[in-house]
Amino acid sequence: MTGLHLNLSLMTPGHFRHAWRLPHADPLAYLDIDHFVRLAQIAEVAKIDAVFLGDGPALRGEIEEAPGTGIDPLVLLGHLAAITKNLGVVITSSTTYNSPYNLARRFQALDHVTKGRAAVNIVTTGTPAAAANFGLSEHPDKETRYRRAWEFLEVVTSLWDSWKPDWLVADKKSGHYADVSKIRSSDHVGEFFSVAGPLPVPPGPQGRPVLVQAGGSEGGLKLAGDFADVVFTVAQTQSKAAEFRDDIRRRAVLAGRREDDVKISLGVVVLVSATEAQARAREKELYATLPIDRLTAVLLANLGLPEGSFGPDDVISEADLPEEIPASAFSTGFSVSTRALIRERPLTPRELVARGAGGSGHRLVVGSAEQVADDLQAWFEAGTADGFTIMPADTAVDFENFATLVVPILQSRGLFQREYTAPTLRERFGLPFGAHRNPGPHRSGAELPDGSARVAVTVPVPV
Repeated sequence: MTGLHLNLSLMTPGHFRHAWRLPHADPLAYLDIDHFVRLAQIAEVAKIDAVFLGDGPALRGEIEEAPGTGIDPLVLLGHLAAITKNLGVVITSSTTYNSPYNLARRFQALDHVTKGRAAVNIVTTGTPAAAANFGLSEHPDKETRYRRAWEFLEVVTSLWDSWKPDWLVADKKSGHYADVSKIRSSDHVGEFFSVAGPLPVPPGPQGRPVLVQAGGSEGGLKLAGDFADVVFTVAQTQSKAAEFRDDIRRRAVLAGRREDDVKISLGVVVLVSATEAQARAREKELYATLPIDRLTAVLLANLGLPEGSFGPDDVISEADLPEEIPASAFSTGFSVSTRALIRERPLTPRELVARGAGGSGHRLVVGSAEQVADDLQAWFEAGTADGFTIMPADTAVDFENFATLVVPILQSRGLFQREYTAPTLRERFGLPFGAHRNPGPHRSGAELPDGSARVAVTVPVPV
């Protein structure tokens, strides 16, 4: 692996969700496959490691003023993988509204057909509206969702590991094809799932698809340390980012892994033009599209402040913040990073929305290509992350501008690959072969997230 890794988000119209209002924007681009094919081709020419797309299994109320998440990412990114040769695909999937067997099988299949370019971004889904789409009377609380997610990943990784590398016999003379003693079933019975396994085909080129995870709550951090290959995160300051990276690496070691077995991908919203003046002019245009009153209400809810307690231009100080992050916060990571800004100095909701890239919560970098490259280099060399997930402010402009203006600078500085360095996404991220990792303490009967104990059982497949 050369230097840092780079993923590019396909979110359309951009991470300024109201960019569709700008004169050049196509309001239906988020449904246009030709739009995404073009972006994927741009990314591959730039040697971007992977493209990423967030998702949620419900239509949210924001559709009244901005496009939703769009086409199912498994369908969309599966298509993009088919029309590219090297580009990885990071596909968001919910542990709350999926079954572990189906997810494990789908992504193992995708790893085979992409020849090792598949990654799954695991989320627990914070949208209550999703429950009714899956026959549930209510959305599970956060603690339950993360407890389910831990067991979900225990099952998925066990299924991915169910075939040992030396399973194949293929003796044409005797007709003996597979050594069934090398194919094992998890026979998992737990709080949420009962899954026998194994999967019907052996692991793909990566051993396991790359497992990406995001979440700043204790449940999310535990998932990251125990299972994740890549952790997608948010940070507004270098000190907080470095602290987070150190914490995840420590958790990985406690789970029986090496600290370098998990990589940190820091989300950064990028608005880049040929000159800083052009970028600043576009920034003003993007901020003019924002519904500041609604974004203020969302900000207050995520900080645990009463509705209507602050207007867009009222100052929020550290003394105004509740001691604990509220359970209702849609993102613990977003809340933590926003609180860190307020602790530095009091800010208004309008200023916080600006610092959080129009409400996304991620750090916004605005400037020329040289300035953006300088910023990413400084953060990388400060040990804040192993790479970045670049989130275009306005995808119609910033996706291509980053790929064609910023990436060549990073390449010229030796920070990013000039050519794809390995065929699989796992190798390019500097991750070990996925199957049969050393068992962590949870797999040997230590406490699970709910305080109980369980010993995973594996038995041979019956002949």
